Amino acid sequence: MEALATFQATLEITLPVFAMVFIGLGLKRARWIDSAFVTTASQLVFKATLPTLIFLSIIRADLETTLNPRMLGVFALATLGSFLLAWGWAWLRVPLADRGSYIQGAFRGNCGIVGLALAAGMYGDYGLSAGGLLLGVVILTYNAFSVIALATHQEEVTTDWRQMLMQIVRNPLILAVVLAMPVALSGLGLPDWVITSGEYFASLTLPLALICVGATLSLEAIRRSGGLAAGASMMKMVTIPVLATTTAWLAGFEGRELGVMFLFFASPTAAAAFVMAKAMGGNAVLTANIIALTTLMASITITLGVFGLQMAGLI
Repeated sequence: MEALATFQATLEITLPVFAMVFIGLGLKRARWIDSAFVTTASQLVFKATLPTLIFLSIIRADLETTLNPRMLGVFALATLGSFLLAWGWAWLRVPLADRGSYIQGAFRGNCGIVGLALAAGMYGDYGLSAGGLLLGVVILTYNAFSVIALATHQEEVTTDWRQMLMQIVRNPLILAVVLAMPVALSGLGLPDWVITSGEYFASLTLPLALICVGATLSLEAIRRSGGLAAGASMMKMVTIPVLATTTAWLAGFEGRELGVMFLFFASPTAAAAFVMAKAMGGNAVLTANIIALTTLMASITITLGVFGLQMAGLI
């Protein structure tokens, strides 16, 4: 009975997130929303509502509890380990032309949307603030490692490292963290009407973003997925979350810190991977198939992962 109650509690956390994803899929198939809507809404989320959500979550957080440099460091090292694991496996098993896209698809998670939504559902304000701080590490490492993987396996493409660095520095999510930290550390409070207005605006983020994720989900792409897409998806959704979360646990993390880290490790492949693969001459079709397949798998693998960690008393 205790296991059943725990599993039901787990579903109450994960199902609302993935319900929004499948609502987005249904709305797209019913033609109530189209590609133009998804493009506009995604830009609104990325450039405005999500940075607002992160900013507010950090300034309201207890940084003495939330800001954990060791947690950020372990997450960065685990991301590096995941990247090297994907690289090594691709070097042994994947054709040269597909290696960059395979590596990126196997390690780059959708932490900014799915991971953050699950962290908020599971841990409330702590999940949002801790997740917002982790996003700073995520943006830096994911973009840098993805460029390295794609550029290394596409010799005819030249990489503008200066431009990549400027894109990272100007990233709205990074800027939100940078702006929020001094406000939070100073203890200065914003006027109530500013906070309330910001909360209204930020509340658009997660439902709108998840609907866009669902609207870009292609069942046809999943049906076309070959062995490479399936292999990368299994690594992203099973192998890496298990290894990375175990490493974090061995490093001494448990409870909500371990829970947030697991949700970020276990997030499906980010849609941004498709944009980068296409821009740098990678296999965009393979990337799209990995994104679709991991997003579909996430509703099962994340639910089972959270349930398992709760039953083991680790989170």
